[in-house]
Formats: sequence, C-alpha cells, structure tokens
Amino acid sequence: MYAERPSRLAGAVVWTNTPSGTVSGRVLPDGCMDLLWKEGRLLVAGPDTRAYVTEGGPSSWAGVRFHPGTAPALLGVPAHELRDRRVDLADLWPASEVRRITAQVNAAAEPASGLEEVALRWASGAGPFDPLLRHLVAALDAGRPVAATADELGLGARQLHRRSLAAFGYGPKTLARVLRLRRALALARAGVPFADTAARTGFADQAHLARDVRELAGMPLGELLGRTG
Repeated sequence: MYAERPSRLAGAVVWTNTPSGTVSGRVLPDGCMDLLWKEGRLLVAGPDTRAYVTEGGPSSWAGVRFHPGTAPALLGVPAHELRDRRVDLADLWPASEVRRITAQVNAAAEPASGLEEVALRWASGAGPFDPLLRHLVAALDAGRPVAATADELGLGARQLHRRSLAAFGYGPKTLARVLRLRRALALARAGVPFADTAARTGFADQAHLARDVRELAGMPLGELLGRTG
C-alpha cells in the first residue's frame, strides 16, 4: 500500500510503499529525485525520463521526494549523472558517513521519519534554493513555453539547457514534457475525459496525449488508469 504526506522540508513529500504480491511496480517520471530506504539500505533515485519498473519480490520502501531541481544541491551530485538510475548512497558519499546516516534512519521510529530528518539536516546546511530554477519549474508546470520562459529569465538556450541538466537531469523541453504528463494524469484520474484532458494540458489532441503517455509511462493511457474513454 502506498501513502504519502507533505514533508516539513518545503516542497518535498514523504512516502511509504509496501506492495503485496509479485506484481511489478511502475514509477512514472515526475521531474523529481528521491532519497530512498529499502530494508535497511539507503539509495538515491535519479530523475526519470521514462517509467521505472521495479522487479523482484515485494519489499518495504520509504522515501523523501524532493521538489524538482533541489536534490542535486543537497547531494553534491549533478542530476544528469543519476538520470534513469537507482544507486546506493554509498556510491556517492564516503562509506563511513553513509553508515552513520543509515544507522540513524534505522533507529528512527519509522524509516520515513528518519529520512525526513536527514533531508532537513541536509537542507539546513545548504544554501538557499536557486530562485531562477524555482521560477523555471513553476512556469513550465503552468504550461508556459520553454522559449518564453527562457526570455523571462534572461537566459540563452544553451545556458538554460546546461543549468537544467545539472538541476533536473535533462533539458527544459524534457522537463516541460514530464510536468505536462503529470498534469494530464491528474485530470484523467479525476475523471476528465481524455480529449478534454489533452486540450486543457497543452497537447495538440488526444492522439498526442496517447503517444506521450505510451512513451513516458510505457503503456496506454486507459490501461495505466484502468479505464477507457
């Protein structure tokens, strides 16, 4: 069963997931990175460009999902180095430091709260989040064109792309596409017809929405949502 709540870290989400059975899980691209706990181990989930399908037997997971663009400053690793990857935190940080953090998380009342405390400590030791990146995320999530947003920020195309790679793991056009998919799925899950969903979220038509869902989520929209129409 999956559950989430807002974190005390601004913009972040704390979540837990205990799947049942042997059915593979599917994690959709969302522009975010996560600090993960899995049965006593700490991992980092990089930004996804396509659905990540979990395999193996059921496992208990907990995580902190960071606001898009914020995790690299906390981890000290550019996002593009972790794109479409799940890696042990020990592959990024000294083993002694990871052992100490892991022990703290495992000693917490629940792993999710332990992860949140870790994230809060990291954030307290980091500088303020780049307001330019926050503006970029907000503008693209509102459906603003990439070129117009770059002009508003006073950045050239190459500079915006370079900064986006470090913060989000991919360029602004891919980020806009991922955020648009997230908006569309929220409407479709709320019962909005697919054609209306496409029109309201900036797709050319329903066929365009269907293509993006298949490419990013790896399955048809109706199958993903368990319904048709």
